[in-house]
Amino acid sequence: MLADLTAGALEDARTREAVRPLADVERAALARPAALPALAHLAPAERVRIIAEVKRASPSRGDLADIPDPAHLASLYERGGASAISVLTEQRRFKGSLADLESVRAAVSLPVLRKDFVSTEYQVFEARAAGADIVLLIVAALDQPVLERLLHLIEQLGMTALVETHSLEELHRAADIGARLVGVNARDLSTFQLDRDLFGRLRDSIPADAIAVAESAVLAPADVAHYRAAGADVVLIGEALVTGDPVATLTTFLEAGS
Repeated sequence: MLADLTAGALEDARTREAVRPLADVERAALARPAALPALAHLAPAERVRIIAEVKRASPSRGDLADIPDPAHLASLYERGGASAISVLTEQRRFKGSLADLESVRAAVSLPVLRKDFVSTEYQVFEARAAGADIVLLIVAALDQPVLERLLHLIEQLGMTALVETHSLEELHRAADIGARLVGVNARDLSTFQLDRDLFGRLRDSIPADAIAVAESAVLAPADVAHYRAAGADVVLIGEALVTGDPVATLTTFLEAGS
């Protein structure tokens, strides 16, 4: 599944590149105002930080919400106390787009994450050109030289990489490239099985100077409390927010993670 998603995202990026060459996207990226300092917004605090996600669908759950106005939803997330906004831009299985990211960037003052299956420099420049402050890099989808090269490009453009892992070996790879924002995804993107306790088992292996992000398997306040007790600085939440009242849900989740 992960290989298929990454290959599909790459094919779509190449289609866009045929219309908008790399040189044009690079110029647009460099013309953007400076990216927001995501690490400062997500720094450890007395209560958990939340990255709230704009997410219409997923391969495991199918359609979740129409979200006709991503900017409005993101504004509600900001009002509810989110520390950053994640926007799915993968179009085939998650029904997202770069236009969603651009509209969200214009609507909020929080850092915005491009959540996609990024494997090329073109996609990184696209992210900055659209206004992203954070770019997801999935360790399992990238060999080490590519992972390191993309992280360095993200940082050169003033953005932050969220380096996502699923195992101890992948955490070591993230540490080797100096990742400062490290996620542990409870969902295995090869099988799509969930293991909510994976974060807790791996927490002590996240570099001490990195911000620890727990991803997936959050449907109720108890899940946030579980991750917080296991040492999460940040929790990334999607489905639970798009299928309910975003402000009220964020309020209860933040209270649970205090």
